[in-house]
Amino acid sequence: MLLASASRAHFVDLTVPWWAWVVTAALVGALLVLDIVVLHRDAHMPTFRGSLVETMCWLGVGVAFGVVVVVAFGSGAATEYYSGYLIELALSVDNVFVWALLMTFFVVPREFQHRVLFWGIFGAVFLRAVFVFAGVALVQRFEWVLVGFGVFLLYTAWKLWRQDSDDEIDPGQNPFLRLVRRVVPSTTDYDGQRLWTRIDGRLLATPLFAVLVLVETTDVLFAVDSVPAVLGVSREQFIVLTSNAFAILGLRSLYFLLADMRARFRYLQHGLAVILAFVGLKMILDRWVHISTPLSLGVIVAVLAFSVAVSVRIDGRARAVGFDQPESVER
Repeated sequence: MLLASASRAHFVDLTVPWWAWVVTAALVGALLVLDIVVLHRDAHMPTFRGSLVETMCWLGVGVAFGVVVVVAFGSGAATEYYSGYLIELALSVDNVFVWALLMTFFVVPREFQHRVLFWGIFGAVFLRAVFVFAGVALVQRFEWVLVGFGVFLLYTAWKLWRQDSDDEIDPGQNPFLRLVRRVVPSTTDYDGQRLWTRIDGRLLATPLFAVLVLVETTDVLFAVDSVPAVLGVSREQFIVLTSNAFAILGLRSLYFLLADMRARFRYLQHGLAVILAFVGLKMILDRWVHISTPLSLGVIVAVLAFSVAVSVRIDGRARAVGFDQPESVER
């Protein structure tokens, strides 16, 4: 898999056997089945401690797969994997907060939220695969697309930097939601964790179906940002796809851990804006000035750590003087 460009030489070029793709897909599928069939088969109220343990386990899985990449393909491939993994995790935090707004808007009982998020993640993995293969194919055929991706990331970074963290999205204005309500027979009543229910012999969509539609559409919007960003640190389909997939797998537990804590990470979005701008500039200037992947990984880690540390410090000072930050989502 080679690009007719010198810039491609800055990234790893792997020969991934077909069975490695099959094993990786089977692993991701097995983890999804384990999550829904074994760990969360019955509806229950997630606890902070349980969500923390699950989040750490999912992070462990993602890190462990990076070790597999080291053994199989070398340290260069692993550095690209971890860079993409961190970028995807960082950008996913905003996704988590949008999900929290959706759950609040539809008044989804907390014990039913995991099931709809599971199907949302299931669809997200498939959608990211489509975006990854399409994105890499475009870059291979038309390398100038990288400049377009870079400009788009700079624009996204500018919007994210200017965005007020207190601004909330109104899910009721989403055109997909209006379309669903218009064409899909629906009920306003929940029926446990079911997406569909029968009332007087009619098959009707429950509010969870509308939530799922919005979860999937918002993930498409986030994928438009995250996939080009990961392409800034790797051109290898296997690495870009797996770094996305293993970061996405832990989003449900991360949601239950962070959904009510947006105000405590008020400067994280500025950190994400800096990362997007950095990756965008890296893509635009790569033909003339190459920034190595290890250096990129160091910049990503440093920016994330700094933005989180500043957020925690400011929040701690506010609480110390009696001015608690308002929670963004009430339950």
